Order: sequence, then structure tokens, then C-alpha cells
Amino acid sequence: MPVRLKRLLRLGAQPDSTEAVVHAPLIAAADMAGLAAQASLLATQPMREVHDHHAGDWASRWLGRGLDFEESRLYSPGDDIRDMDWRTTARTGRPHLKIYREERQPTVHLVIDRGATMRFGTRRRLKVAQAARVAAVLSFATAGRNGVIGATLWDAQDQDLPPRHGRLAALALIEQAAAPCPPLTDPASTESLHHADRLAALEASLPRGAQLVLVSDFGWLTAEHESQLARLAARFEVWAIQIIDAAERVLPDLGLVRFHDMASGQGAWLDTAQAAVRDACQSAWTQRLDAQAARFARAGVRHQWVGSEADDLVVPLIHG
Repeated sequence: MPVRLKRLLRLGAQPDSTEAVVHAPLIAAADMAGLAAQASLLATQPMREVHDHHAGDWASRWLGRGLDFEESRLYSPGDDIRDMDWRTTARTGRPHLKIYREERQPTVHLVIDRGATMRFGTRRRLKVAQAARVAAVLSFATAGRNGVIGATLWDAQDQDLPPRHGRLAALALIEQAAAPCPPLTDPASTESLHHADRLAALEASLPRGAQLVLVSDFGWLTAEHESQLARLAARFEVWAIQIIDAAERVLPDLGLVRFHDMASGQGAWLDTAQAAVRDACQSAWTQRLDAQAARFARAGVRHQWVGSEADDLVVPLIHG
């Protein structure tokens, strides 16, 4: 009898229970109500203004021919005379123009990274499962604000979910984000889609003024992506939410362990019982995290990290 099967029977589990867990959704149905409750708390917080092409309940940052009167200003050659403010012109003796501010619907586009390095976790859940939970909270919160929500799933085959309005659209997005995410049989082959191309596709496809939320561990982020992030930040409000596992922050003492790079497939042995090894790993990780934060800051991207083991997402999402 295979060792794996003996262990399953000794624990009182069914032989196919491990397979069932691997192919289970990343978010259990019982957890959905709790995430919706967290979203309702998040939706009460002030949201930064955004701009797209849908009329709605949120004021745009940009002025133009819209719905609500904003102010009067002096007429300039070339202005549309249909917007003349005749009362102010008559009162001041100088030609004035009416300026309107059009109301807009907030558009949020989520990018959920389901790559090889996201399919890892040592506390409570995988990083990709936490990314799905973040997507759920933000989707419910956007629906609660009467906003429009869309998404892109970065996977072996990328999937685009067009922007839609309402709670049903949020639920459909969450279902896709929480789809089973089993281990990859050939991790290296899934990285054929370069992230530079993915970022360029976002820049070309999203409406100007949308809020773009990148949910990833950003293990792929290098200096070459900084200029692309800066271009995205010039057109959209970009928010990078970095998912980090506890073992990445502090390497535990597990003795001699073989580590496997889920992206490249390479392996290495480390003696985690040695404090010097653990300290060196933590120092290297801190330097890498600081370098990534600096790249986001230079690009004008809002950045924060969220632990993969965290149950409460409201505090980090509000204060990040």
C-alpha cells in the first residue's frame, strides 16, 4: 500500500480527500457572508474619485459639459458660447462661462495573479486564496458604491472579465477569482506570458481614470516594469496589494530543508536550524521588499502588503 494512502487511512480520511481539497474553490461558501460584511465596512470609507465613461453618482475630477453647475469663469476665445453665463456677464460687465461637473460611476478593475509563486502558503491558506478574498471584499465594496467592476485573471491562460454593474456582477467575478487553483505540473511553462505585455495590455484597454488594483506577490517585478507602472499611474489610480506569506517574512527553524522555486523549478538545500542562515534570508527578503516599495513609490503607485494568513482585511485595505 502506498505510504500516502496509509497515512490517509490512519487519519481517518477518504483516499480521495486530498484530491478533493486541491480542486476545491479557494473561498468556501460559508466564508462569503463574512467577506461581504467586511466589504460593507470598507464601503463606508471615503473613496478616491475616479473618471470613466458611465454616468452615475460620483463626481469626476475633470470639468466639462456635464450635469451639475460647478462655477463660472471668464470667457476665453474658442469657448462654446452655448455655455455663456449671461447673468454673471450682465452683473460684472465681462463675459463669463458656466462650467459643469459631470457625475461618473466609479470603475474598478482588479488584476488577480494566479501564477506559480501565488500557489504557495504555510499559514491557513495559499497566497492565491488570499488574493481571491481581497478580490471578493473589493468587489462587494464596489457594488455597494454603485460602481462598475471588471477583472483580469493572470493564469496559464489569462482571462478578462468585462466591467459590469451590480451585486450579481460582483458575485460572478468572485466565483472566477475563487476557482480551484491546483499545483502546476510545469510551472516554468506558465510564465511564457511576460508581465511587461500584460501591463501594456492594461494600459491599452482600460478607460482613463479607472481604479486599477493589482493583487499579486510581485515576485515577477523588476526594474524594467517601473516605467510601465508610471505610465499606468499617469492614466489610472493604481493600487498594488502585495500578498506575503509568513514564512517569507520570517524563515522558521525546520532543520535541513530543500526549497523548490515554483516559478523556475530550481531547488536548493538550506539548513534553517542555523540562525545565521535565517537572518541572511530575512535580510535579503527585507531588502527586496524595500526595493519593490521604492519602485512603486517612484512610479506613483499606491502600495501595501497583506499577510496571507490575515482574516480581517478591512484594516489593511483602509490604512494601506
